[in-house]
Amino acid sequence: MTTPTKRINKRMPGWAKVVSALVLVLVVFFAGIRFSVLPGLKDLFGTETNDRSGPALLQSIQDMSRYDAASGNFQIVVDLEKDAKFLPDAIRGSRTLYVGAGTVDAYVDLGKVGDDDVTVNGDRTSATLRLPHAALGKPSLDPDRSYAVSKERGLLDRLGDLFSDNPNSEQAVQKLAVKHIGEAAKDSELTARAETNTTGMLEGLLHSLGFKEVKVTYGA
Repeated sequence: MTTPTKRINKRMPGWAKVVSALVLVLVVFFAGIRFSVLPGLKDLFGTETNDRSGPALLQSIQDMSRYDAASGNFQIVVDLEKDAKFLPDAIRGSRTLYVGAGTVDAYVDLGKVGDDDVTVNGDRTSATLRLPHAALGKPSLDPDRSYAVSKERGLLDRLGDLFSDNPNSEQAVQKLAVKHIGEAAKDSELTARAETNTTGMLEGLLHSLGFKEVKVTYGA
């Protein structure tokens, strides 16, 4: 006579089912908030922003010797598309249209003017100045005038944003906007305008000091 073998219960314990169901509900709940699937949840569980930053600390001071003689305002529409190999755009990929607005300053570095670059006649009525050519400063993107027009993302990219600390980052398009603005400034007449304005400023200043003839030239 054989003893019946007890069947091992392979079913999930009750407590495990409860935990799994709770986790599933939480995932769906927060996904609904992220993708606005459930209306009104964003308003119900909205966040409040508090600025608890400490005071800014002055670390260094630099004396400026350059004359900012001109500033150019630029705008660029960046169209950045990222595709994944062997996957359709609906699954993996993104495309962002971004309007970047910024400024570039043109300046003349008066700190590079040496004693040999300034000539004054004996009766101090005539002066000749030789200055370095105007240069371009770094492009500065204006966040108040820059914005994303549209964003298209695949399913995997959206899921990645859901668990990302920095979703929908615009750093890549912002870098491209700064790059294109800098290139546009190089192709513009911004440095020529800066030299013209610097010449006018120096002529007006020296004429007010009694100089009747002022000559300003630019060299390397």
